[in-house]
Amino acid sequence: MTSQTPTPIWIYDTTLRDGSQREGLSLSIEDKLRIARQLDQLGIPFIEGGWPGANPKDVQFFWRLKEEPLIQAEIVAFCSTRRPHKAAADDPMLQAILAAGTHWVTIFGKSWDLHVTEGLGTTLDENLAMIRDTIEYLRSQGRRVIYDAEHWFDGYKNNPDYALKTLKAAMDAGAEWLVFCDTNGGTLPHEIGSIVRDVIESLELKTQTRHGASLHSPQLGIHTHNDSDTAVANALMSVVEGVCMVQGTMNGYGERCGNANLCSLIPNLQLKLGYHCIQEEQLATLTQVSRLISEVVNLAPDDHAAFVGRSAFAHKGGIHVSAVERNPLTYEHIPPEQVGNQRRIVISEQSGLSNVLAKAKSFGHELHKQDAACRQILGRLKELENEGYQFEAAEASFDLLMRDALGQKQQHFDLKGFQVHSDMLQGIGTPYSNAMATIKVTVNGEDILEVAEGNGPVSALDAALRKALVRFYPEIGTFYLTDYKVRILDGAAGTSAKTRVLVESSNGKQRWTTVGVSANILEASYQAVVEGIEYGLLLQSAVKTAVEQNV
Repeated sequence: MTSQTPTPIWIYDTTLRDGSQREGLSLSIEDKLRIARQLDQLGIPFIEGGWPGANPKDVQFFWRLKEEPLIQAEIVAFCSTRRPHKAAADDPMLQAILAAGTHWVTIFGKSWDLHVTEGLGTTLDENLAMIRDTIEYLRSQGRRVIYDAEHWFDGYKNNPDYALKTLKAAMDAGAEWLVFCDTNGGTLPHEIGSIVRDVIESLELKTQTRHGASLHSPQLGIHTHNDSDTAVANALMSVVEGVCMVQGTMNGYGERCGNANLCSLIPNLQLKLGYHCIQEEQLATLTQVSRLISEVVNLAPDDHAAFVGRSAFAHKGGIHVSAVERNPLTYEHIPPEQVGNQRRIVISEQSGLSNVLAKAKSFGHELHKQDAACRQILGRLKELENEGYQFEAAEASFDLLMRDALGQKQQHFDLKGFQVHSDMLQGIGTPYSNAMATIKVTVNGEDILEVAEGNGPVSALDAALRKALVRFYPEIGTFYLTDYKVRILDGAAGTSAKTRVLVESSNGKQRWTTVGVSANILEASYQAVVEGIEYGLLLQSAVKTAVEQNV
């Protein structure tokens, strides 16, 4: 008997648009590009990039991806239907969508008659025309369309006949996907399942089965919010009823209480329900991607998050520890390695050793459990984590830590001291900070004293350090900072709190991130900047060696 191919579920990530609407979350263009490339590597087939035309940042984001396309994912532009009583071809909003140059466009329209009459201030018939005209126009321009039925479940419960007419308008106009949106997040799983079944029967749609029956356009999707803390359950219920696209965000980021969390949905769908979302080796990177994205958006990872949280497979003392050491199935619902996480026996000095070995191997360091350096790395890692360091998004710093333990870290210079002076100057419209840094270092036995100015103390310190070193290491002239993030680790300590600084550097071809921690933000910044320069020199040396060997 031959094994049957798992039914595919298409994952649609909206972290860069819906996720960024979370209060306190702000993404730069570089942040969005970095997240998009991580999602691409994870194997996410659809990545919603934003609303072109809504702001300059999203326009530039789509331009950048035209120049450097993703490897496998489809980048999707997002927009609403045309405005009331306006031709779709004449709507500037839709022209901006076309200019983004994506193959796929997601259009959202109103399903709830309340929103049509009170939100849009138009008639029910005009809303149907808006849906139909917008999709037909985009299709005439060669675009493939995903239709998000906004407030679908509320609209269906209030006026099912009209809600179905909106879906029918999208179908007839050529939408390839119809996505049910629980926009207010107030629908419960049993309601979700019942309504999805009703819609499939009412529109006589053919849906996939668990064993891969043929699909017919339009296909169905689900987009849930977490206001009732059931977004993941609602999405799973929809898939069981025949939906084959799941929309959500990494770590559940989103407006109000967030969106359906893809870090929970993907493993539940693939490992528990037997569907296929991404490759097994990609699933094994889920924890790493989750934590990296949390660092990029500058939000602390949820240690207790299902599947990817640091504590998701942690065991502390007593019966749990002894049972897990004999058989992990006693207290673990899946092997943590399947999602790239690790088992942690909190009181055991052995905890984390295998992770160090795996990480060392990924950097080209061959270590064994018996090596003294391996335990030295583990001990130092635990010390630094206790001080507030985190290396999930600062792998360059961790590589330097390992090289130091292995006696492979080169000391390029010694710091003798630095001073930073900062003034607040009045710029155009708003004040800005002008700073001057003085730094003294020793290179090859020679003392160097340099001064530099910058837009803020960290910029000045970085400029002074590079100025002092570039004569000895000319390649530093190609290095530059691409990102700088600060996190307060203990808010209750006020101005005495420790800060963690992440600095991303680049040489124009590669990017690397380093970390510093201190109660003094300038010292933490200096640590991260110095390690960024050291790692850049290490990369340049490796490239030079490889070229020489090839020659």
